[in-house]
Amino acid sequence: MTFFNTEIEWFLDIYILLILGYAILIMSSYLMLAYISTKELRRYLKRNSFVDYEVLLTSEFAPKLSLIAPAYNEGMTIEENVKSLLSLNYNNYQVIVVNDGSKDNSMEILTKTYDLVLTELDFHPKIETKKIKGIYTSRNAAFKKLIVVDKENGGKADALNVGLNIAQNPYVVCIDVDCILDKDSLLKLAKPFLESHGKRIIATGGVVRIANQCVIKNGRLVEVNIPDVMLSRIQVLEYLRAFLLGRMAWGKLDGLLLISGAFGAFDKEIAILSGGYSTKTVGEDMELIVRMRRYMLENKLPYSVSYIPDPLCWTEAPEDFKIFKKQRSRWMRGTIETLSFHKVMFLNPRYKLLGLLSVPYWTLFEFLAPAIEFIGLVITAVFIIFGLLNWHFFFLLLLFVYSFAVLFSVIALYSEEKTYHKYPKQADFFKLLMAAFIEPFYFHPLTVYAALVGYKEKVMGTKGWGEMTRKGFTKK
Repeated sequence: MTFFNTEIEWFLDIYILLILGYAILIMSSYLMLAYISTKELRRYLKRNSFVDYEVLLTSEFAPKLSLIAPAYNEGMTIEENVKSLLSLNYNNYQVIVVNDGSKDNSMEILTKTYDLVLTELDFHPKIETKKIKGIYTSRNAAFKKLIVVDKENGGKADALNVGLNIAQNPYVVCIDVDCILDKDSLLKLAKPFLESHGKRIIATGGVVRIANQCVIKNGRLVEVNIPDVMLSRIQVLEYLRAFLLGRMAWGKLDGLLLISGAFGAFDKEIAILSGGYSTKTVGEDMELIVRMRRYMLENKLPYSVSYIPDPLCWTEAPEDFKIFKKQRSRWMRGTIETLSFHKVMFLNPRYKLLGLLSVPYWTLFEFLAPAIEFIGLVITAVFIIFGLLNWHFFFLLLLFVYSFAVLFSVIALYSEEKTYHKYPKQADFFKLLMAAFIEPFYFHPLTVYAALVGYKEKVMGTKGWGEMTRKGFTKK
């Protein structure tokens, strides 16, 4: 019995050390990334505060862009969103909307609103895709930039590959059609391609914000509001942390593994040489970036991936748990698939910072974190049942983790207030502050559960995105 008690005590000590060590490691990494991000953010704002983007607008050297917007059952928002895309403050661009076999009235809305007619377009596909039913342009000269492709359903990656095949410009901007873009978003997104400094910029992305309860008029965001629903409101905080305190640092380190599928620009040639978007994953945005970076490293070509902290894109966030769970479980499946496809990079010095830091970080803190947390909860529950838990230590650890989670959200809020200040109403600031205190008990368990569902779906062989119902934007 004494031996058994000794073994239990030894296991408890090891368990406590592992949990504490993991918590300190992940928190330290977050703080380090936040420190790098805030320094780089200040530097970026100082460097760009006097930039006249109108010069780029009129410049003959402005990169030519092709916007690719895949659409599946987006009838609720597609008219407003395409208006937004066609009215951007940029000259050298075209808009390619790819209707991916929608079952709703998306195609009818587009045809009626933009006076579409079937056309013959000469292009030479370099990536194999599902069959194209028809390519349409508008009879209205006001919409001469618009091309609409109607195709058989093949998923978002397949629709994006159709856009890559049809795109006539050297750079493509891949966006979610449910997004609203800032009027100067293309000017800011194109700027890094002119500032390569000897390295080829293969991709660039900007900040995505939550548009729920914001007021949209004629495809433009005219009033920023905080979401009424708590689930969406906390996602505002989550996005602030991810984009302002996370990706800014990875961009500075040139170790970014993800350009948001909602809004990112790519070098079309490198994207096609890398094979285009993979239809074997639901995380096609992350997987393409990793594959493009692998291509450049394996061919010993100097390159860089740029990141812009400006809020360029506004998207609709899930407001109910059912849709939220589908989104986050899909994100987890995409992460697992990408890390699996590129497992050769893990701790491989051939891939430099990506192999030695970025991929291990994503593996340990993005892929494994929900599983480690769940296992920790199960072990803690067993200790409670058998009366083995040190309650004093447990509550101290709980307070430590909770305080850090709130503090990190407050840092993100402070960074937003001192930089872009997109939420000027004092009431909105306090709503977000209250959400920071609620999040660890309400939102975080939901994300862990959704990630566990993602694990299960991956093991069970679940494919596809699933239905993502939209409610549409508020119109003035």
